[in-house]
Amino acid sequence: MMISIQNVYKTYNQGLTNEVAALRDINLDVQRNEVICLKGPSGSGKSTLLSIIGCVFPPTSGAAQVAGKKLSRLPDRFLTIHRREYIGFIFQQFNLLPQLTVLDNVMLPLMVFGYPPEIRCEKAVALLERLGVEHRRHFVVSQISGGELQRVAIARALINDPPIILADEPTAHLDQKLSERFLSFMEEFKQEGKTIVMTSHDPLVVEHPCVDRVVEMMDGRTRSSCS
Repeated sequence: MMISIQNVYKTYNQGLTNEVAALRDINLDVQRNEVICLKGPSGSGKSTLLSIIGCVFPPTSGAAQVAGKKLSRLPDRFLTIHRREYIGFIFQQFNLLPQLTVLDNVMLPLMVFGYPPEIRCEKAVALLERLGVEHRRHFVVSQISGGELQRVAIARALINDPPIILADEPTAHLDQKLSERFLSFMEEFKQEGKTIVMTSHDPLVVEHPCVDRVVEMMDGRTRSSCS
């Protein structure tokens, strides 16, 4: 099992007057090489669940195990290390550094692992070539299009070759053609053995053949259905 979420609750501002129960008794298992889509309206808990799977923070209670590690037992420093090694996160807003070039943004995650500059460059260029944006590598990211930003964000997420890819509303800022291209990349990564969890309410994502299972969320709870 690549991801196992058992009886997980997540409460923000616990004990305060503005306490919010974001997740309630979540149970979810994701197999290696499975593609899951978390579907639901804003505020349903999709992004919170994705953040727990992505080792951004542990659950308030319950057990969350990702790539063999129990997250509730890991201090923040080790959560960060585990995330770097096992998770590739594609953010809805891309979260690229606008003052850096495309190449520097993609290489950045490798710096913490001590790769020499030539290896960082080689790995980044190979990914950019695969994703069709190598010709933009010396552009600062503020100078490229939304579709190119998306592909750069994918390259950065994959630079450490993580076994798990997480994508938060990945087609929210893309037109239909670019959304279909993004999903074709996800299908390729699935064929290479990646485990993928996406959040989306986009029918293109929810109904795509590469999605094995749709997990519907409402008010912090889940129910599964076949894609």
